[in-house]
Amino acid sequence: MKKSTPVPGKDGSKYVPFDERTGESSDVFFTRDLSEEGLKKIYDKVSSALCGKIAVKLHTGEAEGPNIIPRPWVRELFESRLRDAAIIETNTYYKGSRYTTEDHRKTLRINGWTFCPVDITDSEGVAALPVNGGKWFEEMHVGKSMLDYDSLLVLTHFKGHMMGGFGGSNKNVGIGCADGRIGKKEIHTVPGSLNMWSISEEELMERISESTKATVDFFSPHVCYINVMRNMSVSCDCEGPGAEPVVTPDVGILASTDILAVDNACVDLIYGLPEGGGKALIKRIQTRHGLRQLSYMKELGMGNDRYSLVDIDNGDAVVTAEEAVRDVAPGWRPDAYNTFAGRNIL
Repeated sequence: MKKSTPVPGKDGSKYVPFDERTGESSDVFFTRDLSEEGLKKIYDKVSSALCGKIAVKLHTGEAEGPNIIPRPWVRELFESRLRDAAIIETNTYYKGSRYTTEDHRKTLRINGWTFCPVDITDSEGVAALPVNGGKWFEEMHVGKSMLDYDSLLVLTHFKGHMMGGFGGSNKNVGIGCADGRIGKKEIHTVPGSLNMWSISEEELMERISESTKATVDFFSPHVCYINVMRNMSVSCDCEGPGAEPVVTPDVGILASTDILAVDNACVDLIYGLPEGGGKALIKRIQTRHGLRQLSYMKELGMGNDRYSLVDIDNGDAVVTAEEAVRDVAPGWRPDAYNTFAGRNIL
């Protein structure tokens, strides 16, 4: 922890339209195909960044959570593309069904994550990674065994978040790779406070982003990101069955080797949904000042907020966010994966 007292940035509730952004641009790939095949196709667009021993950072969810990425999709990806890879996770800071390693293992079985190795990286201790250029941290504590991997695939269920506003790749890494007792506490809690959630709004977004930077810098350039925009409750998968009902329509899957570009593209797609389809998620993002995740990642040099959105369903044509979601019908409709073996057994 730094000894000085930094000042959080501002405007975490202010959306910056694409045309008002400046700087370089990155490629973000997009498909509307929410299926095993869609996930494999978009993985193939970014997988050249990966090598050696591959870790897949996935939010495996609280027990019986209804909105996590369908297990059959991920199983097919592992069987066809990632035979020697492992899912990585950390224990939670709060006392839920993943607070201890023993309970976490039980929850993994309940939720169907049984088809590949799952490494709970802080089960045998923690490691400290430097935060280059951070104002809140000089180092961030992560699960020790994460450092045993050569590259990282960040496979994210994009959705809302109770405190972060939205949970994209940045949240998946920043919170999800920080260990459950030290790192997550450094992000969420003012030292000495009895309120474990005493850090919020812009400061929280900045701390999450600095935590992410530590992990991304460790793996760079062997890291890529996939965001699945399906079952986008305003709640995170850490709320399990208690998550708010989904109202935002499903959109598709995005991928990039640029974490800021892929998260910003997802946010742009939400803002671009026709007939107010993104209203609930936009409200959650803005009331939590979650857009500070994006502006601070840019300040930290973590990527570009401008991008070319490559529509792989249509010959890799470059489209705008508004064009990509133009035909999305308002309202959410459940698909065949909204139930799975193991539900309702607790």
